[in-house]
Amino acid sequence: MLGQFPMPLSIIRDIWYIHGMKIAIDTAGRMVIPKSFREELGITGAGEVELTAADGRIEISVPDVVARVEQRDGLPVIATDEPMGTLTVEAARSAIDRVRR
Repeated sequence: MLGQFPMPLSIIRDIWYIHGMKIAIDTAGRMVIPKSFREELGITGAGEVELTAADGRIEISVPDVVARVEQRDGLPVIATDEPMGTLTVEAARSAIDRVRR
């Protein structure tokens, strides 16, 4: 049946999930965030997310990194307690595109 589609399944999956998807919640209230969503949000491994109830929806967001301003060599710099990756031009453009959507 699926082999009858004229386009690859990966494209069909991306079109299907563009506006979200239904997932199951078990009796303990746990749910699994699908891999495609985790990748888009940069969620890797175990960690924390923030939940907000808004207009009958549950919104899941990646929490901000706690940062502070420190003086280094007489100049103010932003420092974090957790390691931060290098910000590439591609990552900056991707973040801007996500915010604009």
